[in-house]
Amino acid sequence: MHDRDVVRARAETPGCDNVVHLNNAGASLQPTRVTDTVVDHLRAEALRGGYEMVEAAAPALAATYDSIARLLNADRDDIALVDSATTAWQAVFYSLPFGPGDRILTCRTEYTSNAIAYLQVARRTGAEVEFVANDESGQLDVADLARRMDDRVRLIALTHVPSYTGLVNPAEEVGKIARAADVPFLLDACQSAGQLPLDVQRLGCDALSGTGRKFLRGPRGTGFLYVSPRLRNGVEPSRLDLHSAEWTAPDQYRVRADAGRFETWEYDVAGRLGLGAAVDYALSWDLPAIEARISHLAGHLRAELSRVPGVTVLDRGVRQCGIISFTVAGRTAGECQQALRTAAINTSIVTGSTAQYDLVPRGVANLIRASVHYYNTIEELDHMVAETDRIATGR
Repeated sequence: MHDRDVVRARAETPGCDNVVHLNNAGASLQPTRVTDTVVDHLRAEALRGGYEMVEAAAPALAATYDSIARLLNADRDDIALVDSATTAWQAVFYSLPFGPGDRILTCRTEYTSNAIAYLQVARRTGAEVEFVANDESGQLDVADLARRMDDRVRLIALTHVPSYTGLVNPAEEVGKIARAADVPFLLDACQSAGQLPLDVQRLGCDALSGTGRKFLRGPRGTGFLYVSPRLRNGVEPSRLDLHSAEWTAPDQYRVRADAGRFETWEYDVAGRLGLGAAVDYALSWDLPAIEARISHLAGHLRAELSRVPGVTVLDRGVRQCGIISFTVAGRTAGECQQALRTAAINTSIVTGSTAQYDLVPRGVANLIRASVHYYNTIEELDHMVAETDRIATGR
């Protein structure tokens, strides 16, 4: 991105005038066009009625599917819209059949909710959950994954970018192993969608879940799901309603053929329209350009924080992205977050208990998470580093 692009992006993001927003892995600042899309539809509903306005919005709602399909290099029929990345992920996971002795392979940097779901299904069904080792860089060890493959493996599930660190797991290599073994591959792209280019054909995943509120800069309460025809034709969703299935006779029903089988009839119309506006906005900037800008900013912040006495940057992995995690000696993450917030700098905190197979073995009790986006500036990052230095040294 050129400097003039950053100036334009900030002008189209009113929140940039109020805070240094480094909590994009939580929820990004929305561009004006996204906020206006949501608010305009809500106002129209208030004046004309909800059912009536959903009919008027039908073309824009349909276009949202097309936009997400473009984002992922997928077909429109492969896309479902839901209320969160967790709902999207669970819609697939809880629809898969597991039995005693079946094996689920996942990563040690797995998202907390996903790990809990594995343990619940294992308890219910007798399936076994295995957390693949990390390699020396901290990412999933592809060789260890390959060694674990046998005819009892029923699912490979991977978090592309962990919620608490900047590494990017080697999803394409995992996809190749999954395809060779004809095993379903479920990819959690909650933190990668919007900051990294995503091509489901290259990734080799059978399903991918994502959210609107993070790096895509969309509304909260929005999510999306990609499901390949190969996978969805072989499973029936764990829950159905009059949208995902048709009641064909008093004792019969027929499930939809497309990914809409994982949706429900009721949804946030304004939110979906806002999600479509956010995806279109991201596509207008070009995802490789976004990734390059984020990578540049993140590299700068990691380097500068590493120079602050008492600060330890925790990010690992061969490939790194826009999430920077660190600790400050003698200070809790909560104390640091509050001090930064007082200086109008937004960050987030992560506790070790949310990463039982990664942070706990490393002895990390809590950390500060800063996550950059393309609308951030070097000046903002240097200001954040200066404030962190003040916190660390007590000056």
